[in-house]
Amino acid sequence: MYGPWVLFILLVISSIPVFAVYLWFRLAKYPFSLYWFLFALLAGAAAFFPALILQNFLNVSITAGGRFPAPRWELFYHVFFRVAFTEELSRLLTLFVLFWINSRVTSTGAGQPLSWSSVKKGTATGLVVGLGFAILESAVYGASDTGVLLSRAITAAPLHAACGSRVGAAAVMLRTNPIQAFFRLLTATLIHGIYNFMIVMPGFPSIAAVLIALTTLASSILTISGSWLHEEKSQNS
Repeated sequence: MYGPWVLFILLVISSIPVFAVYLWFRLAKYPFSLYWFLFALLAGAAAFFPALILQNFLNVSITAGGRFPAPRWELFYHVFFRVAFTEELSRLLTLFVLFWINSRVTSTGAGQPLSWSSVKKGTATGLVVGLGFAILESAVYGASDTGVLLSRAITAAPLHAACGSRVGAAAVMLRTNPIQAFFRLLTATLIHGIYNFMIVMPGFPSIAAVLIALTTLASSILTISGSWLHEEKSQNS
């Protein structure tokens, strides 16, 4: 039933938020090349696999060790640690490798001081990496249930993008300011975990998860837009 064409259609539907973000970058004339955009998308897709391996390993470990003393603690472990933390950690490591490779192939040395603009570009790159992760994850979910694709496009994709933007800044800061990097990773994990909790917890309206995803994405967009506007003013003054 799910042949190559169906898989292609699933990927196209999952990529709708990506097209919207790329159009936003182009219309706003951000200094974000197509090559870097595509590399960031590929890095996000690649981050899906380490997260999947970690989640499977942690699932085996918890099953072998017995149940938690209360079902709520088991749910907390699942949504905040096994899912949210592993996915954000996988993105952090992937982004760190991506930035390290970029520092080796460009004129910017890895040992140079971290600039204000590089953190902001890390934020934008992390946003795109989050979308790349969401594309592959949505395609996997959609292969078993095509009905979830639309809901994931308007909730999971913005959520992954918003959390990815925070992790992108953390990856840039990892070597020079590890405390700040830790708090950005922690913030992304908490936002991701709260979203997951509202999705799976009975009694919570689904609109609450949608609001979390969209408001956190709006915050990331304002951060990125404001940073490049500030940078343009600084260059013109």
